[in-house]
Amino acid sequence: MPVQQRRERQRAERHRLILDTAREIAEAEGWDAVTTRRLADAIEYSQPVLYSHFAGKEEIVAAVALDGFGELAGSLRAELDSSRHRAEPDADRPRAEPDASGPRAQLAAVARGYLEFAAAHPAVYAAMFTVDSALKFASAESPEPLREGFALLRDALGAATGQRDLDTRTELFWSTLHGLATLTAGHRLRPQHAQQRLTLLIAQQG
Repeated sequence: MPVQQRRERQRAERHRLILDTAREIAEAEGWDAVTTRRLADAIEYSQPVLYSHFAGKEEIVAAVALDGFGELAGSLRAELDSSRHRAEPDADRPRAEPDASGPRAQLAAVARGYLEFAAAHPAVYAAMFTVDSALKFASAESPEPLREGFALLRDALGAATGQRDLDTRTELFWSTLHGLATLTAGHRLRPQHAQQRLTLLIAQQG
């Protein structure tokens, strides 16, 4: 392998190691525990090496958040695909109810996927939405993974409820999901009513 190619591969591996380690520490102890010194010690590289990849913690959080937005978009797409195929018959399974894969069911699947992602990855979700980072939201400069997640919510909501004021209604829908995710993570809501809340949320769209 050429020297330059090997160096680029090693740099990419260090980059990934820094982000994975930051996520591990944040998931275990919260983002306050993630410092450049702590990361340098954990990955066994000097702080100057770490700074050759990221200018500081804010850039590390932003990179973790970008990974998270990509993962969230993948989760939402998977939920949509599952919902769309749920009513398709096969040799061993009868056809589901007619609306089991309809636009409202797909919107519910996207909402459920969003909430499940937030619950499964609390530190990554915090990096995406609550920890200070360099990411720009609601802007032409917003990174593609962020815009992709919003577009998935927007398309599902539009298919279920129409196009009127769709961008603004998507922002409200997203805000509601974020509120549910945040309050649930803080144990502020009755856990046994999670499905009822989701059902009411979908019913109120339109």
